[in-house]
Amino acid sequence: MGQRLRGAAVNQTEVASALRGAGCVWAEEEAGLLIESATSDEDLARRTRRRAGGEPLELVLGWAAFRGLRIGVEPGVFIPRRRTELLAGQAVRHASRAPAPVVVELCCGAAAISCAVLHEAPGPVELHAADIDPAAAACARRNLGGRGQVHTGDLFTALPARLRGRVDVLVANVPYVPTAELEFLPGEARDFDPAHTLDGGDDGLTVYRRLIDGAAGWLAPGGQVMCEISRAQLPAAVGHMITHGLIAETRHDEEIEARVVIGTRPAPAPR
Repeated sequence: MGQRLRGAAVNQTEVASALRGAGCVWAEEEAGLLIESATSDEDLARRTRRRAGGEPLELVLGWAAFRGLRIGVEPGVFIPRRRTELLAGQAVRHASRAPAPVVVELCCGAAAISCAVLHEAPGPVELHAADIDPAAAACARRNLGGRGQVHTGDLFTALPARLRGRVDVLVANVPYVPTAELEFLPGEARDFDPAHTLDGGDDGLTVYRRLIDGAAGWLAPGGQVMCEISRAQLPAAVGHMITHGLIAETRHDEEIEARVVIGTRPAPAPR
């Protein structure tokens, strides 16, 4: 057990001042979270130095807030973003339409979307999450706590063949930043997120195209594949879905600057 912290008011003032001096916009709020997470004054000082030095708050705390949940994060694993809550909400929405949906999250990272689906869906879910990075798969496994199956591998190669044609929701927050734009990302992303979780190739759609190329064969009739994407990429992303026989639609939330493209596998026409 760590040493007890000094008075909360004293700590709050000192920590907020240090964070404000380092340029943290939400210094008071972050100070409160650091105090809550610290086990001693020494631990609080270490956490404050890390945050003031530019380390993402989520890594300092060990968790990221996502749709009311605390998702465990660790160095070397992509940190869930608030904008991805729109994508998670669409996954929950479609999963909730089936009595026992099969949900697959590819490029899962810490499995924030999977956790949201399990938390919000009204009934049982057969859930599979997969990531090419063993460290991310291990983090996802810890967050899911046995409530789904986690696989390691590149997109569909990670999945058991028995899922072909059975997936109701195929959700993936694929990397979609064009390679040439990586250097312009905020330092917290550029310096702490693994490059492969951000780099989407020349136009940002390299991994996205690979996903859509194979999606229809895994979706159940009426199943949906969905991804987060940028505004500029929407026309190309929608066009690629249509090319592969999917019914494409989009969702957006300007408050969190989020855009999602959704492709539905058409149900067979009645005979």
